[in-house]
Parts: sequence; C-alpha cells; structure tokens
Amino acid sequence: MKYFDTYVSNTVAGSGNQLYFVADGVQTGRVFYKITCGGRYDYSLLFSNVIDSTFADGAKSHKNLICDEWTIHSARVGRLAADGIPAGFTSPEVAAAVNGAVTGLVPLTFDGVREKTVAPGEFFTTDPLSLNFAEGDYLCLEMTVSGSMIPYHQESLLPAFVETATGWEYRKTTPFAGMIGCNRPVRARVGYLGDSITQGIGVVPNSYKHWNALLSDMLGQDYAFWNLGLGYGRADDLGADGAWLYKARQNDITVLCAGVNDLNRGFTAEQIIKNLTTVVDTLSVRGQKIILQTVPPFNYDELRTERWNAVNEHIKTVLSSKVAFVFDTVPVLGAKDRPAQAIYGGHPNEEGSALWAEALYDACKNLF
Repeated sequence: MKYFDTYVSNTVAGSGNQLYFVADGVQTGRVFYKITCGGRYDYSLLFSNVIDSTFADGAKSHKNLICDEWTIHSARVGRLAADGIPAGFTSPEVAAAVNGAVTGLVPLTFDGVREKTVAPGEFFTTDPLSLNFAEGDYLCLEMTVSGSMIPYHQESLLPAFVETATGWEYRKTTPFAGMIGCNRPVRARVGYLGDSITQGIGVVPNSYKHWNALLSDMLGQDYAFWNLGLGYGRADDLGADGAWLYKARQNDITVLCAGVNDLNRGFTAEQIIKNLTTVVDTLSVRGQKIILQTVPPFNYDELRTERWNAVNEHIKTVLSSKVAFVFDTVPVLGAKDRPAQAIYGGHPNEEGSALWAEALYDACKNLF
C-alpha cells in the first residue's frame, strides 16, 4: 500500500482486529486514541476487514479470518482535550461527560464519499484530513455502521462507547482503526509486535503505562510508534504471514515479544521456535532492524516451563545471530529463585512495565 509511504502512527494505543460483532441495525460508536505528537498534520486512518490473530481457543475468531461485507454509513473525527477522560470512564455519568466534551467533529470520506461498503478482506483508508492536536489530546473516531460481521478489538484498553436510546454506553463493539496515521516526518518507524503483554493489558486502562508506551516516551518524538500487540495473539498467528505480519512489515524497527499464548495453548518448543524464526526471517528480508525479546515469565507449570526454557535458550543462542539485539525479559520480570514465575503479574503491572521499559531502553538505546 502506498499509504505507508506517507503515513506513520501517532498513538501508542494497541490496535488490531480480534473478534467480529453483529450490529443491531444501524449503530454509532466512538473510540478515543491518545495522540503522541502534537501539531497540525494530514491524517488518514487505516482499517482492515481481516481478523489478525486467534482469539481464545479460536472457536469463533482466528488468524486471517476474512470478514463479510459491511457498511459505513458515516464517520467523523473530533478532538477531546488531554484531561478529558478521567478514571472510571466506564460509568454512565463519565461516559456522558466524555462524549459531551468532544469538539470539532468533521466528516471522514472514502474516495471522496462519506458512505462506504467494505468488501470482504479489504484494507482501506480514509481520505487525508488536516487536523491539529496538542500532545496528549485524544482523537475521537466516530463511526455509524451496519452489518453482520464487523471486526473489532474486544480486549482494548481504550475508551470505547456505543450510542443507545439513553445515551453513550461503554461498549467495545465498534470498529477500531488499525492505524491513526499522520504525515509527520520521523527518523524511523518503530513497531511493537506481540500479544496482550505488548498491547498493554495489566496496567490501568487508558493509562498508557504499558512497557512500550513508556519506552516510546524515552525514545522521543523523532520516531513514530505503532503498537501491534494483540491479546491472545500467538507466534503461530504471526508465522502464517497474514494481515498481522503484513502490518509489521511496514516498519523500520520491530521490537518482537511473542510465545506466551503458544505455550499456554499447548504448542511445543519446536513449533514456537519455527514460527519465531519465520517471523524474524520475514522481517529481515524487508531490511528491518529487529529487537527480539525472550518469552516473558507467566507462572508456567512444569511442562510449559521446560518448553519455555528451550524456546528462550534458542532465542539467545541461535536467533540472536539473525537479529540486531536480544533482550532477556526474565531477569527483569521473573522471580530470582523461580524465573518462570512472574513477580509483577503475567500481564505486568505499572511497576513491572516501568522496570521493563527502563531496562530495555538502557540495553538498546544505541540501536536507535
């Protein structure tokens, strides 16, 4: 897509398609994305009609699932001031206040028209629109849609709402943008590729205290950061080289951390190693600089611990020759006497995320 020649991500919010929903007639929803770098830029939002990764056991939604045709009746974007989303945004009172404070709503168009029929499996973008945000402001994406198989992000940490007869209700069943793209010039595009731990689950929703959000702050605004973390995502999903890895291939630097869900779903060490190798080789062909992380601790049982050790040993001794750097997460996140046990939670909390970001920055800052 020529889109990536011009646009870079301007938020560290996790993005991607996990599940699909059925719209109850025509419905309107909103999602709020915190803007990383302020200023006036042309914005174009990226969407896709493909499920990126396997959700839970894969019974309903799985990697590279092509969603059916659906309709965008209208779409708008607006601005919410940086202090406009307090804690507890899931309550009806706060939801009403947040949505009532959105200003400057302007229509989005698709090839010059406001309504769009989304084709099965389609990647598509909005037409460019000049917008001005201060750092830390929120971009409000509003979409009015209908259809029986609309992709969305079930485990999102972002404020998301659907309009009902009684007002705005906290609900995630609304389309999410794959990228909040803007035409800001940067030194390099940095992608964070992984599962829910990369997405940011474990910290307070909408706090932007997950490890890669903090690392992005340390690296600074000379770079663009795209969070491609997805809850339940597996190295096996990435290794299939579908829609998810296609997005990752558009970056200049990829920070990769995957394998926890594979272990927890019974994949063998050999299978995980094969898929991680495929991902590394695929990104390397694109000339990317790859920072590969070991699989984090996650309170594994004895069998999973054995496989976990084998995968991490292979990362450190074999895959290390294929990447720019290997960062070992275990000394930061694991218990000293039982490294497979996650002392800050399997999904690291704010304390664990801060320690992770600081250690990774110190180890890798010269690579940027």
